[in-house]
Amino acid sequence: MNQAIAFRHRLQYFARTSLGLWIACLALLVTPVLCAVEQERPNILWLTCEDNNVNWVGCYGNPYAETPHIDALAAEGHQYMHCYANAPVCAPSRSTWITGVHALSMGTHPMRSRYPIPHDKIKYYPDYLKQAGYFVGNERKTDYNIGGRDDKDAWDTNKADWSELKQNQPFFMVINNTKSHESKAFGDVNHTTHRPADVRLAKYHPDIPDIRKNYAHYHDQVKKMDADIGKALAELEAAGLADSTIVVHNSDHGGVIARSKRFLFNSGTHCPLIIRIPDKFKHLRPGKPGTKVDDLVSFIDMTKTWLHICGAETPDYLQGKIFLGPERESREYHVSFRARMDERCDNVRAIRDRKFLYIRNYMPYAPWGQHLNYLWTMRATQAWEQHHREGKTDAITGRFFGTKPMAELYDTANDPDNVHNLIDDPRYASEVRRLSKALDAWQVKHFDSALIPESEMVKRAEESGKTIFEVVRDPELYDVEAYQQAAARALEQDTAHLPKFYEDLQDPDSAIRYWAVVGCFNLQESTPLQLDAIRAALDDDSHHVRAMAAWILYRGGDQGAARACWNELLRDGSYASLKIFNIIDWIGDGTEPYQDAMRACTFSHGGYVGRMQEYLGVAPPPQQKRAKRNAKKK
Repeated sequence: MNQAIAFRHRLQYFARTSLGLWIACLALLVTPVLCAVEQERPNILWLTCEDNNVNWVGCYGNPYAETPHIDALAAEGHQYMHCYANAPVCAPSRSTWITGVHALSMGTHPMRSRYPIPHDKIKYYPDYLKQAGYFVGNERKTDYNIGGRDDKDAWDTNKADWSELKQNQPFFMVINNTKSHESKAFGDVNHTTHRPADVRLAKYHPDIPDIRKNYAHYHDQVKKMDADIGKALAELEAAGLADSTIVVHNSDHGGVIARSKRFLFNSGTHCPLIIRIPDKFKHLRPGKPGTKVDDLVSFIDMTKTWLHICGAETPDYLQGKIFLGPERESREYHVSFRARMDERCDNVRAIRDRKFLYIRNYMPYAPWGQHLNYLWTMRATQAWEQHHREGKTDAITGRFFGTKPMAELYDTANDPDNVHNLIDDPRYASEVRRLSKALDAWQVKHFDSALIPESEMVKRAEESGKTIFEVVRDPELYDVEAYQQAAARALEQDTAHLPKFYEDLQDPDSAIRYWAVVGCFNLQESTPLQLDAIRAALDDDSHHVRAMAAWILYRGGDQGAARACWNELLRDGSYASLKIFNIIDWIGDGTEPYQDAMRACTFSHGGYVGRMQEYLGVAPPPQQKRAKRNAKKK
């Protein structure tokens, strides 16, 4: 497949020598052979869409879904039954796609962060495709969440012009459809084409009118998206390209009604994946057309697979597996992660096989259903919260608004909505141990960069003059195994660890001190703590250690010391400000003691501190906002 590229390189070399004229003449004779070699490689049309899980697509078993074009594509191609996103939200998910490296392994996992990566070490997959002779295009969305390079830089075109594609074969073209995006589920839900009676509610949603209406409203949007998929397929056919083009369809993560997008349950990560491979490339097929494929596929696998089947270079740093063709690699586990989602702090990992889903909550004190300005724009979310506040939810439909357990286990084959946590059932203890051990190994192998708080990591990277990718691969700067062990102790809630926590509060590494104070916090309700040791942590160099120590004191009765600590940090524009805003909201005792400090806070955290200020009713006056903007410009 790479004969054409090799020939080009040889031609470029000889053109710089005295034989250049002779070689140029030879090229005219060889060009037809070269073109024939190139035509043996497939075109790829990647039809992505946004925010919908398998439950919105008819061929995946929802009798009320209206997706005839996607269903027809599945009948002609191969329907993957176990495909999962690594992140349940767009930017980190697409960060993983474009590089073939887990966002969590690069530090690009927090939503809308755009932290840089070493672009001299990590290229984007279109770069490799171009080197292999492909014409590459991407229509509309990029959203790679990576700093240091313009998202559009890697592409030859940003529009699907079929005449242009026909002239530039082989091509790799991405068309991203936005009609199923979460925002399309906003607005009026009272005038839908789809009948609210004809929806299949998730078990965690109460059966109330506005939630049914919002389901129907989103079914309307998915139907529009499906029509666009049909249009693209018809245009491919009309251009005479269908017989030479592999078609891929999938969503960028799950969604979209509350407790799906942004969460690591099936609803947020289980995505449709359908691939149609023409006869010319049938050696790449995983079975006969129309087959339902049970292979476990992770989004991280897509980059390596596309490069492999196109005959492009697959560099050693790629973290996925090949899932198409004779050199297909099997996958035992899929890993996904949740970090900060816009203005809300969280830190979660999940690992799964085709049956069991294990979730580890590093911040169990953060509720699932934290108020997120964007999510609460949806009528279903508002109605669900109101229903809960009125005391009308039960143990399943009301759980979303509570705090999380340290860990969760779900039998996804029998409980696809993930509402029955089996973590404490002794019958599944061996599954918990197996999956937990596999997750530990994955974190070490892939350099999990979120074993310290986000802004603590950013501070460490800036002070070292390195990217987060480089920091986590330097054991002098980031001891992943030590942090993993410290975090595990903090989550065990074992009083036998208390002496170790007090000892670790004096450790020179801020990450170890952070997990020590978190461990004390997690034990506070079950055993007395040495509050003097905690009080000393109010002067810690790490602002995140200070913030958590203050919370322990707050719960221990010394609210004055806690408030003084948080107010000082906020007034000084602490890099832990967003976490402090979240803590104060989680406590639920009001903002009155903090309002002046909240208004004075100058740390932006990408603008998300401002969102918390608005939500809590402490947004600074216009003149102060202008001053902050001017200060940034300077």
